[in-house]
Amino acid sequence: MLSYPVNLELDTNNTFLVTFPDIPEALSVGDDADEALINGLDALESAIEIYFDEKREVPMPSKPKKGQPVVTLPALVVTKVLLQNEMIRQGVRKSELARRLNVHMPQVDRLLDPRHSSKLEAIEAAFLSLGKRLKISLA
Repeated sequence: MLSYPVNLELDTNNTFLVTFPDIPEALSVGDDADEALINGLDALESAIEIYFDEKREVPMPSKPKKGQPVVTLPALVVTKVLLQNEMIRQGVRKSELARRLNVHMPQVDRLLDPRHSSKLEAIEAAFLSLGKRLKISLA
């Protein structure tokens, strides 16, 4: 899982501002710390969409400081982040991935949409087409 450390600051209007040191584009607020962290997940996913749209690697989370809160991405979003980053590292464009998977572009677009509920089998096939295997573990 990818757990991103957050900074929580009490703002001047008694709301909590949440920022992500590793993903500066993700900003959110909440009436209390719990709400700020919940809203932070939405902000983090929105920022990841920006990275995807701009074809930039999504930075991996740094190690949180002792007692620092984190926001953990859902497993499906994690697999999509790892897939996008691997495609960028290998220089594989969406059209090439579609060719390798023998699918149409809209299917690849959905596969790389962090908010789309893709099937794990499709993501696994995409990794295999890049010469990688998806490994899942239980902690």
